[in-house]
Amino acid sequence: MYSKIVVPVAMDQVGRGQQILQRARDLLAEGGEIVLVHVVEIATGYLSIEFPAAMLDMEISQAEERLNRMKGELGISALVDIRYGGSARQIIAAAEEHAADLIIIASHRPGVANYLLGATADRVVRHSPISVLVDRELRQP
Repeated sequence: MYSKIVVPVAMDQVGRGQQILQRARDLLAEGGEIVLVHVVEIATGYLSIEFPAAMLDMEISQAEERLNRMKGELGISALVDIRYGGSARQIIAAAEEHAADLIIIASHRPGVANYLLGATADRVVRHSPISVLVDRELRQP
């Protein structure tokens, strides 16, 4: 059992996030904590100064609202941590800052560029100093 689990959730994959949140609950030690992390990605090559602050604030607010709704629907207590920057780097930073002992991350069907894992999951697995559980989406028959 784990005492603190980080669960990254992409806003376009909230359904998968719910599945992984339930898995995290099952792996959590009594008295443990789940941290839901969403990263608002800033397009490569652009400085954050060039992003309209209102747009960034809106994305952060919407993500926070959706994650709070998700954990409420599942009846799961969790801390919500919204960040911006590169996904893999921010997921690892969140795990370190929250002193997590596990990251559970979703991975989609691979494309040519990332045959085994999705790009973010691959980078998290390779660079994380803590254990990472990769939750593969089951293929439908």
